[in-house]
Amino acid sequence: MRMPQRFALIGGGFIGQVHAANLTAHPGCELALVCDIDASRAEALARAHGAQAVSVAQALESDAIDAVLIASATPTHAELLAQAVRAGKAVYCEKPIDLSLARARDVVATLSPVSVPVTVGFNRRFDHSHQALKAQVKQGAVGTLELIQMVCRASELPPLSYLQASGGQMRDQAIHFFDLLRWLTDDEVVTVGAMGAALAMPAIREFDVDTSVLIMRMQQGALAQLDNARRTAYGYDERISIMGSSGMVASESQAVRGVTRYQNGSITQPGLWPDWFSRVKSTYYAHLDAFVRHLNGEQVDDLPGLHDGLRAQAIAEAAQLSLTRGEFIEVAEVER
Repeated sequence: MRMPQRFALIGGGFIGQVHAANLTAHPGCELALVCDIDASRAEALARAHGAQAVSVAQALESDAIDAVLIASATPTHAELLAQAVRAGKAVYCEKPIDLSLARARDVVATLSPVSVPVTVGFNRRFDHSHQALKAQVKQGAVGTLELIQMVCRASELPPLSYLQASGGQMRDQAIHFFDLLRWLTDDEVVTVGAMGAALAMPAIREFDVDTSVLIMRMQQGALAQLDNARRTAYGYDERISIMGSSGMVASESQAVRGVTRYQNGSITQPGLWPDWFSRVKSTYYAHLDAFVRHLNGEQVDDLPGLHDGLRAQAIAEAAQLSLTRGEFIEVAEVER
C-alpha cells in the first residue's frame, strides 16, 4: 500500500481553502503543513484540516513533506516555486508562474535541469466535457482542424481590488483558454489579435478590459476565436467548438442539474451554473488527483507543466500587447 503524498500548502485565501479541502479529501494525500502571510489565517486553516501552521522556511526545510502546493498571491509564485524545487519538493503551482513573462522564463530556465515534478494550475484541462472533446479530436473525428471557437464568460464581476492585482483579463481569465487551445489542438498559436473594452466596469478602463474578443492563427493553419466577459446577466458560460474538414465537435455550456418544465404554453429549462467556481470546482480535485498519480509513477499525458505555463503566458502577453497597440502580434515577438 502506497504512503500518502505529504503536502505543504502555501496560501490560505479562497483558492488555498479549495486546495486544502481537496488535499484532505484525497485518499492519496496528507495535508501536513499550512503557510500564509497572515499567521492567524494559517492557524485557522490548519486547525480545520488537522494540519500544522508553520512558516514557509520551516515547510521547505521539513522532511515531513513530499510536495508543496503554491496557492499564494501571484507575485510570490516564482520565488516560492524556485525555493520549493531547490528544496527537492514536488510542486503544484497555481497559474501564472509570474506576472512577468521574462521573470517566469528565467525561473523555468534555472529550474529545468532539476529533476523535480512540477505542474502548473491549468485545471480546465480536467473538465470532463473538455477531455471528451480532446479525445474526439485526437481520434480524428473532425478531420483536419480549421476553426476553433471558445467562450469564457463569468457571471459576476470580481471585486475591483482583485482586478487591480490580477494582471489583467488576458493573464488572469483568458490564459486558461490559451492553454486549452494548445492542449486541445496539439498546436501552437503564432499570431494574436485582440480587441477589448471596459463595458461592465468602466472604472477599470485605465488599466484593463472586462470584455474582449480575440482572433488567433495556429501554426498548422487553423483559426481560433475567443471571447471573454467578466460579467453576464444569465450565469456562467463556458463552451468550446472545434470544426474540421469532416465535421464539428463541441463542449457546450452546462446546465445545473434539473428538470425541464412544460407549462402554460412555455418551456422552462435548467439554467447555467450561477458562477465559474460552481462549474469548475471538480476540476481542481481532478488536477490534484492526476498530479498525485504522476508522483506515484503513473504516466499522465494531460498534466500541464512548466513549458505549458510559459507557452500560455506568452500568448497572454501577445494578446495584451495587441490590446495596447491595436494590431496583430506575433507570439514570437514577446518571446525574444
